[in-house]
Amino acid sequence: MNEISQAIRRFINYRFSLHEDSATESDTIESIRKTVEFRGANLWTLIFAIFIASIGLNVNSTAVIIGAMLISPLMGPIMGVGLGIGINDFELVKKGARNLGIATLFSVATSTLYFWVTPLHDASSEILARTSPSIWDVFIAGFGGLAGVIAATRKEKGNVVPGVAIATALMPPLCTAGFGLASGNIYFFLGAMYLYFINSVFICVATYLIVRYLHFHKTEFANRADERRVSRYILIGVLITAAPSVYLAYRIVDKSIFENNARMFVLKEFNYKDTQVITHNYKYSRKGNEIDLLLLGAELSKNQLDSAKRKMPDYKLANTRLIVRQGLNAKNELDLSQIKASILEAVYQNDSTANIGTDNKLNKPVPDLRSELASLYPVLESYSLDNIKVKRLDTNRTDTITVGAFKLKTAFPQAERLRLQRWLKSRLKADSLQLLFY
Repeated sequence: MNEISQAIRRFINYRFSLHEDSATESDTIESIRKTVEFRGANLWTLIFAIFIASIGLNVNSTAVIIGAMLISPLMGPIMGVGLGIGINDFELVKKGARNLGIATLFSVATSTLYFWVTPLHDASSEILARTSPSIWDVFIAGFGGLAGVIAATRKEKGNVVPGVAIATALMPPLCTAGFGLASGNIYFFLGAMYLYFINSVFICVATYLIVRYLHFHKTEFANRADERRVSRYILIGVLITAAPSVYLAYRIVDKSIFENNARMFVLKEFNYKDTQVITHNYKYSRKGNEIDLLLLGAELSKNQLDSAKRKMPDYKLANTRLIVRQGLNAKNELDLSQIKASILEAVYQNDSTANIGTDNKLNKPVPDLRSELASLYPVLESYSLDNIKVKRLDTNRTDTITVGAFKLKTAFPQAERLRLQRWLKSRLKADSLQLLFY
């Protein structure tokens, strides 16, 4: 039994040891120290990388964003702070923190300047992806930081550090923060800066852990109480950074589960031959979840609706409010009548005279824009978007247009409506777009 355990231990040491090909302690410390300072070429490289990343975010190009991250020198001061904590070199900690602050300030200022002068002011999906951090970003930053520090402690550095720059994505959050400042959206700015803060803190933590694992020599404290106090501050900082992301991750997972359950409920319980679900909105909220359905065709009886409501607990929707609107009358908003009639025509009528190009456009799926619309236009409560056929009465021509209906919480200026229409037309690549507001 002892021989087996020793064999397993030898196998693990052989495969997972970080000591064999590691650089000397002095070489590792010196190589990290060289990357901490932000001045001259380092600072110019950072500014150019920020411009490139901002352009990539602006035009929604992932390839350009990755290119910017490959040349970014932001990892240096972050790893410097982690190394300083790991070896009790608080001069290095202060130097790293100071240079990280300078790099952050120049990065946000550069991206703000770009987004202030660019003619493209709409938030792309790449920008929106950096405004709501979650626990997954903590994991990405932690594992990415571990890979980066291990690479920095090798004799041959390899190409891991650029990969870490991509994985932890330090650049896009800073550029998104600049977009938030330039557009006056404080929520974009705070969300992006929090994501950047998560990445920075957990790269520091990863550096600290590897440095301690490799048993780098520590500067001894004159007082053990000071050492314990510093360790306590580090732990508190990590917990404060991670806690909000855990909550956000819970909300994201819970929302996804609710929407999946709601879709399954609607698919199975509202599957009628003569009644169609035209629009469905799944509203996830702390105050209570809602399923809002618009039906066309034969109206469902009260008994049918009550039967569907009684089955909601089977789909884990016990505390969800079900709203069902059916029938084309004044109560169902007159502004929607044209859309309802057109969609009903598209659902029920099989037009043999329609050409193939029109059918392809009609069947083109409309993406889920809820998160983007919620971030860009908080005044919107719900929306409906679909491609419909429009038949000309004076000719045999049939066109396909994209039609949207938006329910408003408050007043929505005409200028903002036009801006929303331009953004949707670009986002959906729609040739023709009509919007109705109510």
